[in-house]
Amino acid sequence: MSKVYFFATCLGNAIYTQTALNAIKLLRREGVEVIFKKDQTCCGQPSYNTGYFEDTRKIALYNMGLFKDNYPVIVPSGSCAGMMKHDYVELFKGTEFEGKAKEFGSRVYDLCEYLDKVLKAKYEDKGEKVKITWHSNCHALRVQKSIQSAKNLLAQLKNVELIDLEREEECCGFGGTFAVKEPEISNAIVSQKIKYIEESGAEFLVSGDGGCLLNISGTMGKMGSKVKAIHLYDFLIKRIEGEKL
Repeated sequence: MSKVYFFATCLGNAIYTQTALNAIKLLRREGVEVIFKKDQTCCGQPSYNTGYFEDTRKIALYNMGLFKDNYPVIVPSGSCAGMMKHDYVELFKGTEFEGKAKEFGSRVYDLCEYLDKVLKAKYEDKGEKVKITWHSNCHALRVQKSIQSAKNLLAQLKNVELIDLEREEECCGFGGTFAVKEPEISNAIVSQKIKYIEESGAEFLVSGDGGCLLNISGTMGKMGSKVKAIHLYDFLIKRIEGEKL
């Protein structure tokens, strides 16, 4: 049996706890032993994006030490995975820890990548016919480049119709600390995103990032939208276990 570390992310620990559990369930159903380090913390992306590089290096060194054994580090977020795989290397470029960051990064996977490319998971859709659309979060799209793996998993679900979202690759307006610093701009961006979501005719919006989902679903709720937002790993579990959405 193969072993992996599971990095739940801040949102996975604080808000999307069921999503984190479903992510672990997806790994275990493929015969993978999951190691969950109880003293895990943030990946460091908020401080990194805000320019606190020295503070972020401390977080990165802590994480690299915590997940030190030669097991894959599985992250249910392309955003956090991109930070740990690619941005850690940039943080330590030209320092004594550059090699360590590269070795660590080589073991980091977005969960959808690991399921699709490494485990080659196969799913049987047990749900009723449903129309969905997909939001690509910026970091997963441009840094981790894991979006296609997520779509490959969804494509296996025979009763799921994936409708292309207009300007799918545009930001939802969350951007971590950006939504706090520039709330008016953030709200304008997410409102436009929701307009495209509603025009798609989909019943559900699916995404692989908790931050984007918080932002989009929260605003959809305020706008009275009938479209429901759901995390990719919650959606997959419900489809393959025949649970009602």
